[in-house]
Amino acid sequence: MTTNEGRIAVRLPPGAVEVSAEYETPAGAWAFAAVAHGAGAGFRHPFLLGFATGLAREGIATLRFNFPYVEQGRRMPGPAAHAIATWEAVQAELSARAGGAPVFAMGKSYGGRMASMAAAEGVIDPAGLVYLGYPLHPPGRPDKPRVDHLPAVPQPQLFVEGTNDPFVDPHTQLEAAVASCRAAEIAWIEGGGHSFEVKGRKRPPAELAAELATGVAVWMRGVCGR
Repeated sequence: MTTNEGRIAVRLPPGAVEVSAEYETPAGAWAFAAVAHGAGAGFRHPFLLGFATGLAREGIATLRFNFPYVEQGRRMPGPAAHAIATWEAVQAELSARAGGAPVFAMGKSYGGRMASMAAAEGVIDPAGLVYLGYPLHPPGRPDKPRVDHLPAVPQPQLFVEGTNDPFVDPHTQLEAAVASCRAAEIAWIEGGGHSFEVKGRKRPPAELAAELATGVAVWMRGVCGR
């Protein structure tokens, strides 16, 4: 497997910026995935590193990247339009490297939600989208759902969700949102929290994420008919 660092140019309304990125490419990769971080992390968070390692074991190349606000040293996400523009630039970059292999869009929490918005707007056109802990609503605020755009996503979607995640409580709300989509399903992780941690079982984030990659790869193969 080869690992390379890079920079990706992103066109934002205030002007062009660059974000950091890292590629991990196993020999004979059959698919490629762009993997975005959550709101409070960057592209080198242990969870994302573990997830990329797990995908590489399945023959899937990855591109992890920062959103502009992280690159600029800020803690809070910027406008959604900036994240969507970043997804557009990332998919173009990864598609150029994929050589015709299928390209997927994935993200932890915030990063996945921004991918879904980019797909709903037609800004990106991946083979499928994977959400690792989709933040359906703020914890304790099911009256503030983030679902209106999901039925407009034309690609297959996989929601990987912990059963104890406060961002998807009650579960029936997520199930209804997924049912409204064109082609979507949920993979429940029993006992998992928002980062798939299980109470009473201390495991490193990288290990948890690598384990998730196995099921994600099975779903990807189904999407690609492999």
